[in-house]
Amino acid sequence: MRPQPGLMLVMTVFLGIAGAAFAAAQSTPQPSPADLIKAVIHNELSTSTPEARWKYLLDKEVDGKQETREVIETKSGSLDRLISSAGKPLNDAQQHEELQRILQVSHSRDQQRKLEESRRKDAQQCDAFLKMIPDAFVFQYSGERSGEGDHLIKLTFRPNPAFQAPSREAKVLREMAGEIWVDARQQRLVSIRGQLLNEVRFAGGLLGHLEKGGTFRVKRGEIAPGQWETTEMEVNMQGKALLFKTISVRQKELHRNFSRVSGDLTIADAAALLMKESLVAAKR
Repeated sequence: MRPQPGLMLVMTVFLGIAGAAFAAAQSTPQPSPADLIKAVIHNELSTSTPEARWKYLLDKEVDGKQETREVIETKSGSLDRLISSAGKPLNDAQQHEELQRILQVSHSRDQQRKLEESRRKDAQQCDAFLKMIPDAFVFQYSGERSGEGDHLIKLTFRPNPAFQAPSREAKVLREMAGEIWVDARQQRLVSIRGQLLNEVRFAGGLLGHLEKGGTFRVKRGEIAPGQWETTEMEVNMQGKALLFKTISVRQKELHRNFSRVSGDLTIADAAALLMKESLVAAKR
C-alpha cells in the first residue's frame, strides 16, 4: 500500500487497517476478530504490486485553501503539477512558475534524492504501523452489507489497554476508536472512520498535544483488478505544537481519474510528461 502525503502525526491512521477473511462457505466457522485482523494485515503487506504506478488528479483542501494537482508516480517518488487554485485555472505567470519548478526538479539530483528518501521513509513507517494494528486495537463484528458484486463487512475498533506504544506517533492509536468496512472477498479495506476519545499529549505536553474529538475518514477503492488505492481522505484535528503554537489540521483529499503508467518511469520521465501537458493546457 502506497502512503499518501500529510502530517506524520496522523498519517498512520490513513493507511490501511483491517479487512475480512470469510468469503468461504456458510458452514465455515467465522474467525475471531483478532485472527481476521492478522490475516488482513498480512494480506495488505503482501499483495501490493511495487511496479504498479499511476497518474491521477488530486483535489485537495487544506484549512480552506483549495487546489487541484496532476500527480504522476514513479519508482523514485511522486511528481505533481498544479493545474488549478481556488477552482480557477492557472494564469500565464502561474503556468510559467510551475514549468520552472518541474524543470528544476528534473535536473536536480539532490531534489530527486530527497523525493526517493521521502518515499522510502513513508513506506517504512506505513509497514511499521500496519504491523502494530493487531496489538493496538480490540475489534468486533458489527454488521455486513451486500451489493452488486461485493460483500462488505463492518467492524468496530477501540483501544487495546494492553498496547504499549513504541513511538510518539503510536500514542495516537491508544486514544482512537471507530469503524471500518472491508471487502470480504478480497480482504481489503474499503473505508475507515475514527475519532480521538481523549486528548493525546506528547512528552507530558511539552512537545504538544492533539485535542479530544479529532476525527478522520478514509475511503479506498479498487481502481484496477486487484489494485487498491486511497480515493478519499478527510482529517479534522486541533492541537498545539512545541512552544504553544496552535496547529489546525483540516484537510480533504479526493483522488480521481486514475490511469496506469510505466513501472519503470523516472522522475525525469514524469517531469517531461507534466511539462508537455502544461504546455498543451497553456495553448487552450
